[in-house]
This record gives sequence, C-alpha cells and structure tokens, in this order.
Amino acid sequence: MDNTQLHVAIVSSPGMGHLIPVLVLGNRLATHHNIKITILTITTTSSSSEIEFLKKSNGKKTIEIISIPSVDISHLIDSTTKVITQIRLLVREALPGIRSVIASMNHRPDALIVDIFGTQILSIAEEFNIPKYVFHTSTAWLLTLFIYLQVLDQEIEGEYVDLKQPLEIPGCKALQPDDVVDPMMDRSDQQYHEYLKLTMEYTCFDGILINTWEDLEGETIKAIRSNEKLQSVLKVPLPIYPIGPLRRTTEIIERDEVIQWLDKQNYESILFVSFGSGGALSSQQMIELAWGLELSQQKFVWVVRPPSDGDADRAYLNSNGSHTHGTFEYLPEGFLTRTKDMGLVVPMWAKQAEILSHSSVGGFMSHCGWNLTIESLTNGVPMIAWPLHAEQKMNATMLTEELGVAIRPAVLPTKKLAKREEIQGMVRILMDTKEGKSIREKLRTKDKCGKCTK
Repeated sequence: MDNTQLHVAIVSSPGMGHLIPVLVLGNRLATHHNIKITILTITTTSSSSEIEFLKKSNGKKTIEIISIPSVDISHLIDSTTKVITQIRLLVREALPGIRSVIASMNHRPDALIVDIFGTQILSIAEEFNIPKYVFHTSTAWLLTLFIYLQVLDQEIEGEYVDLKQPLEIPGCKALQPDDVVDPMMDRSDQQYHEYLKLTMEYTCFDGILINTWEDLEGETIKAIRSNEKLQSVLKVPLPIYPIGPLRRTTEIIERDEVIQWLDKQNYESILFVSFGSGGALSSQQMIELAWGLELSQQKFVWVVRPPSDGDADRAYLNSNGSHTHGTFEYLPEGFLTRTKDMGLVVPMWAKQAEILSHSSVGGFMSHCGWNLTIESLTNGVPMIAWPLHAEQKMNATMLTEELGVAIRPAVLPTKKLAKREEIQGMVRILMDTKEGKSIREKLRTKDKCGKCTK
C-alpha cells in the first residue's frame, strides 16, 4: 500500500441495514476522494444474505473487505434476548478480532469510522491513537434523541410509552410516546440499558457523519450544532457532517425477471411492496395484505418473506435470502392464480434500489427503514408507511407529518391488525387518486427530497 495515501477503516455491525450503507460510504470515499478503504465486517453465521452480498461486493477493487471471524454468543443469550442486545454482544465479542486486524496492518488507519452499533470500538481507536468517527445511518432527528436520551432517562420516571404528553427534545420536533424506538419501550429490559450506553458512547467520538442533508433536516441539524440544552449534554462540541443522501448506484447490467416485467408496465403504474431484509409480518397480517392488494386492483411487485408471529425484527440477524422453500404457502389460497396478470410475487429478495428507480414504479409500501426511504425520496416515489421496528416509527412520522410524501394506516400495524379494506383504500389513494398524484408532484418539486433520477 502507498503509505502517502489516506487510509480509512470502516467497521460494519451485523445486519444488511448496516452493511449496505457502510459499503456505499466506502465506495464513495474511495472513488471520489482517492482514499484507501478497508471495511471490517462483523457478520453472523446464520445470515446467508449478508454473506452472499459480501461475496459480490468483494469483487470491487476500490475497497478491501475483511470479515471478522464469527463469534458465538449463544451462552450469553436466550429466547427472550432482544435484537439490539444481541448486536451489542456480537460487537463486544468481536473486539479482540477487530483489534488484531488493525494491529497487524502495515499502514494503520488514519481514521476509524464505525456505524451506529459499533461504538464499543472506541477503546481500540484510543489505544492506537486513531481519530474516530460515527457513521449515523439514520436521521438527524434520531441523533437528537441519542444525544438527549441520558437526560430523559434521569428526568422521566416509569415507561416512556405510558406518558400522556410527547417527549420534548430541544430544538426539534417532539416525540410521541407511540413513536419511541423499540429499545425505549421497556426500560427494564437489557436492550434499553445497552441502548442508553450506546447513545452515551456517541458523545465520545471526534465527529458524526449523518446520512441526511441540510435541505431535508436543516432545522434539526442546526439544533444539534447550536441548541444550548443539547450542547450542555455533550462533553465537548461534537462536529456534525451531513453527507447524504448516500444511496446505491443502480446500473442495471443484467435485467432479471422482475426488471423485465417492469419494462412492460405503464409509467408509474406499479406499487412496490417490501419490508426490508430484517422485518416480518405476522401470518394474519400477511393474509390481510394479500387480500388488500388483490382488492385494490392495482398492479404490484411484492417481495414476500415467511411471516413471524413473534417480534417484528426477529429475522434481522437471520436473513436467509436464499431460503425460498414454502414462502408462498402463507398466502391466501388461489392468490397467485387470481393476481397473475396484475402482480409479481418475489420470494425473499429483490433488487430494491433498481426497482425503486424504474420508471414504471409509482408507489412504495415500505417499512420505512432509512436506506430504502432515501432511495424512495431521491427517486420521487411516494410511500405507504408501514413501520415495523427500530426507529421506523419516527421515520414514518417524518414522512407523513413533516414532509407529506407518505400516507399510513390509522393505527400502527404493530399495535393493531391492518384490515384488507384499509389496505385496499391506501393503495388506491396512492396509485389512483388526485391525492396520490399530488404527493407524487410534491416529491418532484421538493428540493429537500434530493434529486429525482427517474
């Protein structure tokens, strides 16, 4: 390696939702700024989709990808251990492997970047005297919550979800109790305490890169930089760098079955339905969704994953993208036959970025994960917001109430079953009414949503 070339190491915690933006950031730094990039990935042995994605990404010459040996945390968890706790444990147990890799490098990194759940690597950066940054792969609004959570923890008694009034966060939109992130829903669970530690670790870094942009969240970014109450929480002023919108490139080299089907459809006539790599619907909700799509009589592409009647994020660390056997058995009898001329049902996985950039796609029913939200915003695709876990409820609120580029069920689907009649109505509103057309036009004309590439 040329020792005069700047070298940056980026650590990705487990989960496709973390891995993808880290790879996008790495490629951007390497190709646009001529920086040597080493990406250290912490994966799980049970997530085949991550492994396959890494194999494809490793062929790119712009970055070096090093997989940290998988660690076993089975002795530290049981069937009730929540996902955030598991991720924190996986990172904690991987620390010796990460340290070993960095120590063996001929040219140590000139800077170390970690994603949201990699903050425990702080001690390694300090040991080797490496400048350290967090890549915050979500909104500035969530970042304000991260900064202020330690204050809320001290000032508020009882459960956040039981509050009658919204949680006030200095300088930005208040947070409704129904919208709190999953780890804040039960303060007695280990997940909450791990989350609280994580947010406090954030304030010990040299700066934060955020995958957002000034036109989208200008007031919130301003509050992080200058609000006195937020600044008082920080030990030292914390530099904030909005670097978004970072998104995947969508160069289509091979037109697979889905893209070929979309090529034959009318302009903005297709609803894309996907709930990400880590979310899952209940079996009953899947049936209602299928009926809602069928009754709407609107064309669709639906990425179907097996249902989960437990936590909505149960599949997050076990995203077996190659396991398609029996996926369609959960759909209503005769659904595939009845909808064969109006819809395409895809098992487990699809090229989501390519689909959202396709000219025939006019709507997106989404879990509101931030990666795909950015894809949708920058491609001018309005949404039906269907949050499942993590900070997705906050994202859904931003999309519907602040930006006005999405509609959503009257009650959160995680709290109450969304019935087929309501689903049918939402799909028709988005795809076949003046209201849906108005939302689409708003996306096209709003500078704050990023450039539309469709």
